[in-house]
Amino acid sequence: MQTTHRQWIYRQRPAATVGSEHYALREQPLEMALGAGEVLIEARYFSVDPYMRIGQSGKPTYDAEPHPLGVVQQGGVVAQVIASLDTAFAPGDWVRSYSGWQTHARVAASDLTPIDPGIAPVTTALGVLGMPGRTAWFGLTEAGRPHAGEVVVVSGAAGAVGSLVVQFAKRHGARVLAIAGGPDKCAWLRDVLHADWTLDYKAFSDADALGAAMKAMTGGVDVYFDNVGGMVTDAVIPLINRRARIVICGQISQYSGGLDAPDLGPRLLHHMLYQRATMQGILARDYVHRMDEMTRIVAPWVKAGEIVFEETVIDGFDQLPAALNSLFTGEHRGKLLVRA
Repeated sequence: MQTTHRQWIYRQRPAATVGSEHYALREQPLEMALGAGEVLIEARYFSVDPYMRIGQSGKPTYDAEPHPLGVVQQGGVVAQVIASLDTAFAPGDWVRSYSGWQTHARVAASDLTPIDPGIAPVTTALGVLGMPGRTAWFGLTEAGRPHAGEVVVVSGAAGAVGSLVVQFAKRHGARVLAIAGGPDKCAWLRDVLHADWTLDYKAFSDADALGAAMKAMTGGVDVYFDNVGGMVTDAVIPLINRRARIVICGQISQYSGGLDAPDLGPRLLHHMLYQRATMQGILARDYVHRMDEMTRIVAPWVKAGEIVFEETVIDGFDQLPAALNSLFTGEHRGKLLVRA
């Protein structure tokens, strides 16, 4: 029986929110032939991440050019090998790939990362032991440099990266203010991840009111791990302490319409001057070569059940465009995945 190969082709740049209208679903018979050193994989889980929306900007961002039109949507995948012409992989092996939104892919063996399902669930290769974990660990420890007793503020704290930053900061002995949208997320951050304080930013009408609540709780901010930007960042920056470190990991509040036409330029840099603070942007790709270093530290915590890695799993390949859009509506907690 012929296997069908399905692909989501990125065909139109979204001006604001992203949806299925920006993609075309292509179906064709699967080509089984392999060349030397190639591996045929079948996707089991797809990673859905905010950076995908950045790549859809009409202007260059962290890449020289935006995500090209007319090709498979890029993204991380956990897959199983179904055929191999390389001795390093055999049918049934679990692997991590960057083969994007397609049910199958022919991949060079050198582009695959083996996954040991005995260490942790295979989905962690797209979460705590994958790109989000790498972002959280190195972003916090190398750019944030938290010390015991300092105040670390995390925006987007219930997301894949933010929820790990909360836990890593606590392991450094910091006091953590976790900011998220909605009382349920805040309760989870407080009761399960043990954040010292939580704030629901949706309960505040403006940055001044949010900042006043932060000030009352913390007294000031030593490290700000920013996943969100917008009003939350406007509230935090006036509260920074001397030598504060601000880590710019994401600006998700701007991704649906604000990437190419942002609001007014930086209005709060005088606070950076007064406090002799630093602000640094970080990308996961800057630390790919140090993945083993992070894994040696974090994997034992994961295996021992000492790290919470919440996952929101949506079933169905057809749901990928809608799942990407849901990142910007606050409908998930932790790492967002689509199961094939």
